[in-house]
Order: sequence, then structure tokens, then C-alpha cells
Amino acid sequence: MTSKVIYTIVAATGITIASGAAWWYQQPRASADDRPDASREPTLQASRNASPLAPLAGANKLAAGFTNSAKTAAPPVEASPVEIVRLIDDVRSVGSLRSRRGVVLRPEVSGRITQLNFTDGQRVRKGQVLVQFDDQLPQAQIQQSQAELSIALANQKRNQELVAQNFISQRSVDESAANLQVAQAKLALSKATAARLKILAPFDGITGIRQVNVGDYLKDGSDIVNIEDIDAMYVDFRLPERYQSKLKVGQQTELEIDALPGSRYAAQIQAIDPLIDANGRSIGVRACVDNRALQLRPGMFARVNTVFGVRDQALVIPEEAMVPQGGRQFVIKLQRNETGQWISHRVEVKTGLRSPGKVEILEGLQAGDTVVRTGQQRLQQDGAAVTVVNLDSGAPAVSAASVVSAGPAVAPTATPSGVNPCRTQFRLSGA
Repeated sequence: MTSKVIYTIVAATGITIASGAAWWYQQPRASADDRPDASREPTLQASRNASPLAPLAGANKLAAGFTNSAKTAAPPVEASPVEIVRLIDDVRSVGSLRSRRGVVLRPEVSGRITQLNFTDGQRVRKGQVLVQFDDQLPQAQIQQSQAELSIALANQKRNQELVAQNFISQRSVDESAANLQVAQAKLALSKATAARLKILAPFDGITGIRQVNVGDYLKDGSDIVNIEDIDAMYVDFRLPERYQSKLKVGQQTELEIDALPGSRYAAQIQAIDPLIDANGRSIGVRACVDNRALQLRPGMFARVNTVFGVRDQALVIPEEAMVPQGGRQFVIKLQRNETGQWISHRVEVKTGLRSPGKVEILEGLQAGDTVVRTGQQRLQQDGAAVTVVNLDSGAPAVSAASVVSAGPAVAPTATPSGVNPCRTQFRLSGA
């Protein structure tokens, strides 16, 4: 109990001493500067009359001055001129080369090979006998059929003479006529059987590597050799379905063959598949390329560039200059005023083809106009003055391979003179 009283007294004493010290510290002290002085009286009076917010007001005036100068300064932007270039509306894909006509020769009947009338890789003509099978038995049947036909002809002639003299009935003449027809049919059958033992070239082409030799016995359907017509080559490729409205027979395409670097080949679209693949949503296209120089081979991998149109005087600007707003496209166009200062104007444009870093302008701009490339966010209203810190030279970019893309300057490979085999029409029978 005694300790609690002592603690209370000590705490009260400490509080009293601290309060007194604080009061003493806050009381003004007299000094030499506090004595009345006539020379200091006006200054002290002015200090007492001055507002305590005067320093803050001065700072506000200084900040306002900086703000006004910033507003009047022209914001810096980068600009580019509208360029005139050559645009090619095209699409790239990959495809495979195949012969215009190709076939693997196979026998229709079994037999033993007696003659091979070609060498590997030889050019052959339509109707040329390439393979001859053993035809001794069919030839004997042909001779037998010819003999039976001779007898039937003689009987028919004799019966016609006898019926004219009323020595035989008309029935005998009819029977001899039927026998004559049977003999003719047997002869035709024998010749057809013998013809199947000869394998002819179905069209002009080049033979491949044969799989057989003289003396081999082949069953019907066995592979003998392939023949390829490669004077004209087909390239089969596929394009997305969105291009089906642009594809037309006769359009030009360009091929680049990985196996033949540095060469390009012109091709022409021959057919468009009416069926769109439901799995990949793509459409099949076949183009024909002149290959009389025999540089291309079936099975080669090809990169196909299909051209839909060419625009020699197209207007393009950098892609970053576009300012989309509410489904519409705008650019900030720069013009000089009377004092030579650049002034900005927002202009709505209509775009066309696009390529990496470039976009075509169909309406809204003209050749020689200047547009803001970067810094559009600094321009809040039309008619604002700007400072152009970097203006592109605007040298025209001419492309011969794609839309404003500098591809290798390689001319299409030259082809022999004469009629282009891709324009030659032939029936499926090869006649």
C-alpha cells in the first residue's frame, strides 16, 4: 500500500515539472534585437501587416508561368510522307509438282517378256511398242481363225449362188451367213488376245527406271515401268477459303523451288476444285508451268505465290500512323501555316492492302502529304502546332515479289520458244 502512494506522488511531481518546463520554454526571451529601434520599426510593421500566404502565392504564380509556357510549346512528333509504291496483291502457299500425264505400265494378262524396246530414261512416242510378251499361242490362234474365216466366206458365196438357182433353201444361206459372223468374231478375239501381249506407250513422255528384264514371267497387274510427260508440270496447292472469290482460271502464279535456289517459274492456274475441304476450310488449286527445259521433276516441293492484282501507283504510309477510333480509321495530317509552323489535322482515310509495317491508303490522302508516325497521343485537338523531330525521306519502295517487301531481284527462268504446252488442249484419251 505504501509503495502505491509513493508511485503516485512521484508521477504527479514529474508531470508538474514537465508542464513547468514546457511553459518556460514557450515564453519569449528579451534580447538586443527586441529593444525598440526607430530604424527597425517600419520593417517590423510591414512584416506584421504582410499576409502569411504570400510565399504560397508567389509559388503559384511561378508554376502558372511554367504551365502556360508548356501549353504554348509545340509538342514533338515523328512524321513520314505518303509514298508511291508498286503493290502486288498476292498470297503465298506451298505445293507439290506432278507430271501433266503420268502412268505406270502394267500387263493385262500373264506372260513371259521376250522384248524390251526401250532404255531407262528414254523419250518415247505415243504408240511405240515398249514391251513384247511371248505371243506364239495367240498367233497360232489367229492363223486358225483366219482359216476358218476363209472357209466361212467360201461357203457363204457358194450358198448365195445355189439359192439363186433354187438348188438349196434360204435357210442354208442364213446358216452360212451366221457361220461367217462367228468366224469373223473368232479372228477378232484372237487378234485382241495377241494385242494384249504388246504394251504400247499411251502418250509422248520419258520412261522411268524399269523393274523387269527380258525373260521375266509377269502376272497381270505387275509393275513394269513408269512414263511421265513433263514438258508441262502441274503444281497442286491449297489456299484458305476466303480467297475463293479472287481465284480465277488463267491467273498467274510464281513458283520458287527449294531444290533450285535462285530460280523462279511462271505458272498459270488451270483448274479450281469446286469442293472446299471441310477439315481445313481450304480450296484446292492446280496451276501449270512450262517445263520444256526439263529442269523440274515430279514430286518437287514448291513455294507458290498467287498474284491477284498489281497496283503500280499505290499510296502507302507506315502502319503505326493509323489511329483507329470507333470502327473508323484516321491519320493526323501535317500542313505548314503562313509562318512555316507544322499544324496537325485529323483526317479519316480508307485503307486497302496491308503488309508488314505498311498500309495502303485508298481515300483521304494524296502523294506528298505528311502524316504523324509517332506522338499522336500528344495532339488532343485539330489545329495544334507541332515540332517535327524526325521526317523520313520517303524514298519509293518498289517490290517485284510481294506487297512492299524487298525480295531477291531474280527474274523468272527463261523457257524455250514455241507454243507453251500449258495452253495445249488434249483429250483424256490422249488422242
